[in-house]
Amino acid sequence: MIWKKLTIETTTEAVDMISYTLGELGVEGIEVEDNIPLSEEDKKAMFIDILPELPTDDGTARITCYIDDPERDVDALVEDIKEELEHIRQFMDIGSGCITLGETEDKDWINNWKEFFHPFRLDNILIKPTWIDQSEVELQPGDLLVEIDPGTAFGTGAHETTKLCIAQLKKYLNGEQEVFDVGCGSGILSVIAVKLGAKQVFGVDIDPLAIDASYENAAVNHISKTQVSFQKGDVIGDSGFTAAIEKQYDVVVANILADVIIPLSEKIAPFLKPDGVFISSGIINTKEAQVREALLQNGFEIMETTYMKDWVCFTARLAV
Repeated sequence: MIWKKLTIETTTEAVDMISYTLGELGVEGIEVEDNIPLSEEDKKAMFIDILPELPTDDGTARITCYIDDPERDVDALVEDIKEELEHIRQFMDIGSGCITLGETEDKDWINNWKEFFHPFRLDNILIKPTWIDQSEVELQPGDLLVEIDPGTAFGTGAHETTKLCIAQLKKYLNGEQEVFDVGCGSGILSVIAVKLGAKQVFGVDIDPLAIDASYENAAVNHISKTQVSFQKGDVIGDSGFTAAIEKQYDVVVANILADVIIPLSEKIAPFLKPDGVFISSGIINTKEAQVREALLQNGFEIMETTYMKDWVCFTARLAV
């Protein structure tokens, strides 16, 4: 299906007023492009590896809407928008107010990334997308098959940070241990921990979509809720949530971001058994020193530092 695309060149100051006006004209759903720096709240709500670096904010913005109603007179809509823009211009800087028309093809953008996610192997762990039939992969004796559909949550297992965590879980899990997966994403590390023999896994994430994805991926891998459980929560900022976790774990794994690992290192000790292991990754190499310093300052002894391309993983335990 071909959609009509309508874009208005304006200012950041006028975005809210123009967006409201478009809604009054019956336009449902808009896209805003600007270079306003991200707030701390925005950053916390973004579930990605590296926060985007924006160009300098020059006060300009683009508002785009898509018209899928073939009965809608787009030319008449443009004239209505022009009239409203001139009215708004009387009391607010709207910039050029230039309107351009175009077309765009309706595509399933949210699923297009799947063509880049292929089965891959980490030693004896074979990770495959759920939408690829098992007959298409070659299982060898002793393989652990892990099926994953990340949905909109982070975590296919293919990223270097996840691979680093998996390698350390393989090394330190030897059966009957309990694991705390902080920032569980798609649940891939929780699933693999169970496959590697963990007795029970508890996964936490601040993104509710991650909790849904984690439960779905556990079910696909025939892992029951007695083996793994997931909960939405903030280990760093919600003292009420952390107070309710009345348990210590043999292994805590956190594949998040360096800027999250640093404050997490101050909060995670109460959840570790005296001989427990803290595996942290998602750390870009330019922030290795900062994370190392935070771990040491918060009473950890670094047992191993492992690397893959530009990424770093620390394996630590509480200093005696």
